[in-house]
Amino acid sequence: MAKRKAREDSAAEQDSDQVSSFEESSSEDVQYTSPTSEGCELTYHQDYDEIRQDFEFFDPQSPWDFEGFKRLLRQLFDADATSFHLGAIADLILAQPLLGSTIKTEGNQSDPHAFLTILNLQQHKNEPVIKDLISYIANRASTNPKLSPVKDLLNVKSGSKVGLILTERWVNIATELIPPMYRMLQEEMSWAVEDKEPYTFSHYLIVSKTYLAIPSMFDEETNRPKKKMKPKATKGVDEGHSMYHFHPEDEVLERHATLFGAFDYIKQSAEGESDSKSTFHDFGIKQRGHLILIEAAKFEGALKEMETEFATSTMQPSSFNAAMDES
Repeated sequence: MAKRKAREDSAAEQDSDQVSSFEESSSEDVQYTSPTSEGCELTYHQDYDEIRQDFEFFDPQSPWDFEGFKRLLRQLFDADATSFHLGAIADLILAQPLLGSTIKTEGNQSDPHAFLTILNLQQHKNEPVIKDLISYIANRASTNPKLSPVKDLLNVKSGSKVGLILTERWVNIATELIPPMYRMLQEEMSWAVEDKEPYTFSHYLIVSKTYLAIPSMFDEETNRPKKKMKPKATKGVDEGHSMYHFHPEDEVLERHATLFGAFDYIKQSAEGESDSKSTFHDFGIKQRGHLILIEAAKFEGALKEMETEFATSTMQPSSFNAAMDES
């Protein structure tokens, strides 16, 4: 892969893989070419004025990605982001530049619009921020019976080798761009193992987010008639409300998972705050954390399905936007 080869040839050489090209016009169409060959081109057409945007894959780069990683990590952990030293997590990501990817639009020194990486929890178990992460995940997993096995798995005495996958992106990053990032991550782990680096895992634990669409308190206070919402990307019902994924690829990962489930953030939003985050005319949203645990042996199958499902589907930057369109 060009991205891997470029960084091995010269750490100073600023090379990248072109990820995608968006062009919006008066029709609908999507074209996709795998990034493992000669790059990846994605063209999107919709009823808007013509816009063209090029995205590129880059390795994690210090110091340019530090602040961008902190912002994306703050977005990923949402209300509980202040529970961690986000700068320390960013430093761990940047300390392994041959692993993981970012997506950018204005060259290597610009802010990342997305990132995906993996951290070896056993290798970094003595790092204070990893201790905080393990403690936090174990605590939140204990609040959902579906996630309760995660606590034992994270115990050092369990003998499990858990890779913590962290990924986040801006809302305008299309889901079709994510499978190439996962594919590159898997290949990079394989190359790292060949070099006798500690990236052989028994399980992958993905930290993500979901949200619930909940009735607006404004409607209840004014007795205003409510419209019916027809969500496109609902996964099911949680707490009596429709549940959605911020990352649509999570639904594919869940089909191959040992377990998955949502949890409430420790720092709960004030009553009525969901209305301030409302993207629907009649609904507010309640954001929640989400965990997905996949056995390493099933990861390849999940990636293949992800590549198939999002290779040529109609472009939708996120289920969050899809749900907004239905309001």
